[in-house]
Amino acid sequence: MKILLVEDDDLLIKVLRKSLATHHYTVDVVKDGEMGWTYGSTFEYHLIVLDIMLPKLDGISLCKRLRAEGYTTPILLLTAQDTITTKVQGLDAGADDYMVKPFDHIELIARIRALLRRGSANPFPLLTWGDLLLNPSTCEVTYNGRPLNLTTMEYDLLELLLRDCQHVFSTEELLDRLWSSEEFPSQATVRSHIRRVRRKLLAAGAPQDFIATMHGRGYYLKAPSAEASPVLSATSVKNNSWGMNSPEHLSHPHADSQQQYVAFLNEIWQTTQTKTLDQTAILLQIVKDLQANQLQPQQQAQAQQVAHKLAGTLGIFGLAQTADIARQLESWLGSREPLQPQHGVMMKTLIKALQQDVFDTTLIQMSQIPHSHAPLLLIVSSDEEFNQSLVPVAAKRGIHLEIISDIAKGQHLAGQNPDVILWRCATMEALQTCSHHYPDLPILVMGDAYGGLRLRTELSDRLEAMRRGGKLFLPAQTPPEQVIDAAINLLQGGEMVNKVMILDDDQDWLCTLPSMLQPWGFKVTTLADPLQFWTVLQAVTPDVLILDVNLPQINGFELCQILRSDPHWQRLPVLFLSVLSDASSQNQAFSVGADDYLCKPVKGGELANRILRRLQRVRAWANRTQAL
Repeated sequence: MKILLVEDDDLLIKVLRKSLATHHYTVDVVKDGEMGWTYGSTFEYHLIVLDIMLPKLDGISLCKRLRAEGYTTPILLLTAQDTITTKVQGLDAGADDYMVKPFDHIELIARIRALLRRGSANPFPLLTWGDLLLNPSTCEVTYNGRPLNLTTMEYDLLELLLRDCQHVFSTEELLDRLWSSEEFPSQATVRSHIRRVRRKLLAAGAPQDFIATMHGRGYYLKAPSAEASPVLSATSVKNNSWGMNSPEHLSHPHADSQQQYVAFLNEIWQTTQTKTLDQTAILLQIVKDLQANQLQPQQQAQAQQVAHKLAGTLGIFGLAQTADIARQLESWLGSREPLQPQHGVMMKTLIKALQQDVFDTTLIQMSQIPHSHAPLLLIVSSDEEFNQSLVPVAAKRGIHLEIISDIAKGQHLAGQNPDVILWRCATMEALQTCSHHYPDLPILVMGDAYGGLRLRTELSDRLEAMRRGGKLFLPAQTPPEQVIDAAINLLQGGEMVNKVMILDDDQDWLCTLPSMLQPWGFKVTTLADPLQFWTVLQAVTPDVLILDVNLPQINGFELCQILRSDPHWQRLPVLFLSVLSDASSQNQAFSVGADDYLCKPVKGGELANRILRRLQRVRAWANRTQAL
């Protein structure tokens, strides 16, 4: 599929190109709004990814212009401005979705898939033609169960034929759809790709004319024989009697993808670091001119653009605090009020701090990369080796980490807002102080490998730790995986297995959710058919219900109203999980009795955290009721 990227940040272009190409998208890039209009109105694209702050014509104006001329191509806005006003302006201009920089590249790809699926004539997540099956989510292709090892362009060619299987594609159409405008392949290139795909299909057992030729017209998929599997369906995924999908057929190797992405960022950080330091030098010169009362308006405008690009660049590499400094500088330089020489002192201090942070960053860590909200585990431990051993495990489980290595600096506790605490140091008095500071949070206590707390052998010390606020104890030699699992268990209360029922007609999404929520120990029931809702609800008796808004036959709002009209289910927590992000939909959800509302796509950590918090509130209410 072909995407137009309208973006003027060279680094972001490089990163997005890499990420999109990895997922088999063909990308055209232009760097200003006027060229965006020229390309968007001239060539055919499946999606436009559009920055808001652009030279010549800003993204919102370009979006309005495209919609006013009747172009219906899905548009995803990218913005560094996370205010409600900017988001509303973008959506009102005709954008289908927006993302705030910096963003998680996995979430970006998921949103792109959702937009493309929404506008596709074939909305099914799996594409099949006879015995051929292509899974766009994992880029896996099989024929009669045998995997096909395809190059990127071969995969793109086969996917295009599958998505419009009734169409005869000319070589000109294939060139236009599959190659970017920067490439100039010949018609012979198309024919050679067709031959290679045919050979690989033939080796897997497909007939010689699986991809057929209509002389003078082009290429198409020949109709499969009657004995073959049903055409263009998602039924290759096993369904149970309730229309639920088994997750083993779809895999989402997000962890590997994230590691590859971090490795890619480290490859380009060395040159980016040098360029970023050069940009800070420009800002320092601007400050020097300001203090000398020689700053010209055009210089200030140039400096604002530099600070804006710095904020975007640093955000891509996960340097959140440093990016915040750049945003502060951008705000000052973009102020309508003229800067005064006395402002230079503070600006110089901030630029020097930014410069030092960039200089000190030698390696980009996975934990730095932007991601959605997830539960926060606060680690109080001076054992650096132990602390670092938890980082990759926590990342896989969707847990964020904050580490305090010197508890003598107890004032650091005041600035944290954790969901669970891991205590691994010898200071028992500080443990009690910590439990008083966070009376409602669970504290996981570990023995000290260096002999400080002797908790692993002496019952009296274990008892003292519990009396001072510890909730759970683990020996010093506990493996990192078990430590994180114990923390997750504390997050969910450790009392019982929580049953979660999810109703959504997106089969691909239903397949993904059980594995996303697995680390938190939820027992997940997924349902695709809303007409079976009441039967399954009574059979499962869930602790939490998750509903999509747009469903066939009956929508999620109506189901929630039905639920709230029954005395037995009036207090069942209901969370809406939808692609609809507008305020009207969210207000309607809460008006019919929803407890929470999340927008797709969502990470397992964020969804689990919302579920757990809702369960905690329900149980707290139940305890108060019993006390009365």
